Amino acid sequence: MKYTITSIASLVFILMIACKPSHKTSQNQGQEWINKAIKTHGGKLYNQSAYQFEFRGKTYQFLHQNQEFSYSVTTIKNTDTLCDVLQNNNFYRSINGTKVVLSEKEKNSYFSSLNSVIYFALLPYKLNDAAVRKNYIGSTYIRQQPYKTIQVTFTKEGGGEDYEDVFYYWIHSQKHTVDYLAYKYHTNGGGIRFREAYNRRSINGIIFQDYINYKADLQSKMSELGKLLEQNKLKEVSRIELKNIQQLH
Repeated sequence: MKYTITSIASLVFILMIACKPSHKTSQNQGQEWINKAIKTHGGKLYNQSAYQFEFRGKTYQFLHQNQEFSYSVTTIKNTDTLCDVLQNNNFYRSINGTKVVLSEKEKNSYFSSLNSVIYFALLPYKLNDAAVRKNYIGSTYIRQQPYKTIQVTFTKEGGGEDYEDVFYYWIHSQKHTVDYLAYKYHTNGGGIRFREAYNRRSINGIIFQDYINYKADLQSKMSELGKLLEQNKLKEVSRIELKNIQQLH
């Protein structure tokens, strides 16, 4: 069989394109594994759900009705009852049932605190929000278990004040559970946190889990944090424990 110079050049070009990594494929794979994790942790049950839990002495509630949602945290301070409420991105604080006027700085601080606790409690549910970008990094092993590594970043629009933060999620290749996660943040000088899930339990179909919260050196590679955990090179700084979880009716 004869090949012309043109046909050979075309064949080489096709092979180069075929061997070139595809960013779109990376995004598709990332989305695929996030979808599997969401399904395993609760799936469609998240869309119509109402739960309450306690975290560090405060009572949190979340309510989902398809696209509508309401998050709240109640704190008893001396003889006062403080309640922060986030309803479809509208935030307010009340003291003993009366709404109070907040400065922009106070509003942003209370809003971020409430949203952060609910966000982590509901993982991986929120990872299909419009501002979330997923990329498949590759396969790895942590504690002799197989995982898929997914990087999550955010667009500036809709990504919140900390949209520049970078998250990594390690999804078990067979069980499709989120067993580990990490994030690199930039506020207050920046830092890296790595969380290891434990005490996993299903409450009427939705999975909740606690975390050991570790601190990593700021120069650490996010993709290498699992190895650092195995080498005992991460420092435990706290425990993220959700208590008295109840489904509301």
